[in-house]
Amino acid sequence: MELLDKLNWRYAAKAMNKEKVSKDKIDNIIEAARLAPTSSGLQPFEIIVVKNQEIKEKIRPIAWNQSVITDCSHLLVFAAWDTYTEDRINYMFDLTNEIRGFKNEGWENYRQQLLQMYPQQDAEVNYNHAAKQAYIAFSQAITAAAYEGVDATPLEGFDADKLDEILDLRAKGLRSAVMLPIGYRDADSDWLVNLKKVRKSTEELVTVIE
Repeated sequence: MELLDKLNWRYAAKAMNKEKVSKDKIDNIIEAARLAPTSSGLQPFEIIVVKNQEIKEKIRPIAWNQSVITDCSHLLVFAAWDTYTEDRINYMFDLTNEIRGFKNEGWENYRQQLLQMYPQQDAEVNYNHAAKQAYIAFSQAITAAAYEGVDATPLEGFDADKLDEILDLRAKGLRSAVMLPIGYRDADSDWLVNLKKVRKSTEELVTVIE
């Protein structure tokens, strides 16, 4: 299967060569993330696409000085909602009604359930839930990058508070969750490029309950 071949090809590149990824490939990767499923369809995150080299240079020191941050083509930052609010929930339900062209009683009842639950919860609980939804889109972006023949390196090793400050995320009601540099591997400099991919066997990983 072509997709599985591409997923076997991909790995977390430790060095990139600064080559630019074409706009159509970046657009496809972002579109795959946009189409990802999320809890209740709320899409409680935004994707910040950093192309500016000066901003990348500011981010690198607060992310373990990882070279892929400055040597990538595009740096994707998945930033989750800092909490769920009535306005945010209502916006997505209203958008659904507008796009579908009708209101559904069951859907409206579900809206009220969420309005009675999420806004009353602790903001940290809500952020953690939103961040999990961002990770679903993040994973889908990684798969799309592999399909496009582009490298993508998942990064959690960074000071989130400082990244939020650099990108002014808190002012937008967002908190950084995870980063994804997109680019092309530098095979001559990457110690990981020729090492075999290591994963648990299917038998170890999967339990089938008949």
